[in-house]
Amino acid sequence: MIRVKVVGATGYGGVGITELLLQHPEAKLVSLVAREDVGVPISSVYPHLEGFCDLPVLAADDPRAMEPADVVFFATPDKVGMSAARAELAKGAKVIDYSGDFRFTTIEAYADYATRIGKDPTHASPDLLGRNVYGLAELHRDAIRVSDIVGNPGCFACSCILGMAPAVKQRLVEPHSIICDCKTGVSGAGKKVNATYHYPARYEQMNAYKLAGHQHVCEVERELSLQAGSDIKVTFTAQVMPVCRGILSTLYGNLTRSVTEDELLALYRHFFEDSPFVRVYNSTSSIGTLNVRGTNYCNLVVSVDTRVNRLRVVAHIDNLVKGQAGSALQNMNLMFGFPETTGLDRPGIYP
Repeated sequence: MIRVKVVGATGYGGVGITELLLQHPEAKLVSLVAREDVGVPISSVYPHLEGFCDLPVLAADDPRAMEPADVVFFATPDKVGMSAARAELAKGAKVIDYSGDFRFTTIEAYADYATRIGKDPTHASPDLLGRNVYGLAELHRDAIRVSDIVGNPGCFACSCILGMAPAVKQRLVEPHSIICDCKTGVSGAGKKVNATYHYPARYEQMNAYKLAGHQHVCEVERELSLQAGSDIKVTFTAQVMPVCRGILSTLYGNLTRSVTEDELLALYRHFFEDSPFVRVYNSTSSIGTLNVRGTNYCNLVVSVDTRVNRLRVVAHIDNLVKGQAGSALQNMNLMFGFPETTGLDRPGIYP
């Protein structure tokens, strides 16, 4: 039984991994750490956990929060994990970080990411970069298995990379023609109160945001470039929808040659044949975000617009599961030698 600590336990990412860990047969939650709601049971913050998890929320400097764990999840914003990871590693823990702190393996790549989103480009633990692995299991599972620091992928990035990776690897799309048209539910903004996401401002409201540069673009371009073996640039548009959870990313790319939908389906299914959480569908399938809600699945609808010789892939994930806590648990399974699907292989809730 592995001992698990969650930092940032009272946010959506923290409660998400808590919910999943409660169903994991080989994991035991030993401490929940947060800056808010300190001293109260997590089930007082989230009453649906009553009787399932009643651990108290601890401050970071509480002696109980400093006890060793086998794995520490940092469900925290940028700059938190990079400052605290070293102490956890020194106690023998493996670290899985939700933020951008460990998504990049060089100082230069991190600085480029931070500068693009207007943050301080200085990394607090630059010597740990290169020891970390980007935590998209479908592309990096072998490296994740032997790593002790994993940077969980961003939610939008997860959908875009999985949706385009098979095509770019075979150089079926023109490198600078890729468009990522991405829509997310309001929960993607997190738990913190924000007037923009207040119910009257959000009800029946749809809008694009961060058009000057979204934080997930760096991940998408880097991972697709690695698959292609050449430089990939994308046009990325993030939009928020008046729903609670779910991401729908419609991905386009100009094809470098004529290809049929059946050929693409065969290509995608072969690429993901060892990836239990990716499902590939043809263009006539009636698939939407409801079909992945509450699950760790990524559903891909693959099609060709033959009139303009363009690939179109529609990717669906739950932003709080495959886009966050589910990928984190999938990474934990790989790091500790458990079957990849442990605690995750379940259908969603319908309707």
